Amino acid sequence: MKSSLIVAAFCLALQGAAFAQATPPEEQGKVVASGTVPDEASRAAILGKLRDLYGAGNVVDRLEVGGVVPPSNWTENMTKIIGPHLKQVHKGQMQVSGTQISIKGNVANEALRQQVVSNLATSLNPTYTIDNGLVAAGGEAQSVLDKTLSNRVVEFEVGSATLTPAGRVILDEMYAAIKQIGTPKVQVIGHTDSSGNRQANVSLSLARANTVRSYLIEKGIPGENLTAVGSGPDQPVGSNDSSEGRAKNRRIEFRLASQ
Repeated sequence: MKSSLIVAAFCLALQGAAFAQATPPEEQGKVVASGTVPDEASRAAILGKLRDLYGAGNVVDRLEVGGVVPPSNWTENMTKIIGPHLKQVHKGQMQVSGTQISIKGNVANEALRQQVVSNLATSLNPTYTIDNGLVAAGGEAQSVLDKTLSNRVVEFEVGSATLTPAGRVILDEMYAAIKQIGTPKVQVIGHTDSSGNRQANVSLSLARANTVRSYLIEKGIPGENLTAVGSGPDQPVGSNDSSEGRAKNRRIEFRLASQ
């Protein structure tokens, strides 16, 4: 059985993750830590970091101890991910099960959405995976785009900006999703891993974003509603020290643009 930590019901006044689902009145507006941790030392370490971050009076301890076998250095990694970046998340929840991390909630803008997950990824070793459920300002429309992409990767031929057939299938679905939410202005953001020359990676990420933009324009999305951005290796969502992490970092994202 894997160790787990669920951090829920953070107060909006604290700018923390607040997941108000089924929260008792006495716990509303507070940090609630629940789940099972391997030992008393883990419990004390996790609660200590939360109390330092949010204040002792704002943390509710619902953690249970024992009966689980943690991955190597699990407690150390848990204390690493409890940091100031979490206070940028509103109405959210972070859940950890062994080496699987899921984070949900709202952040003020796309830059923060990227930064929170990047901070999590860079503080952990390559065995950890992160499911990014954060939503930048834009609400339900952004959720439609995220759910349609569903953490899949728009594939290109190796080292090029040429779409594969599988990549085109995903873009056909993204086209339908953009139409579904009223054809808003959308940023198409290309990302790479950190292998090779940084400037070459930035250029490749922009070329791929432009390929996606052109494909969607051909499908019928007005060109003025689509902007291509190349971020290169600067916003990782996984560790570049592993092949799995690098594969996650080579991606296309679709973000509602500021109107």
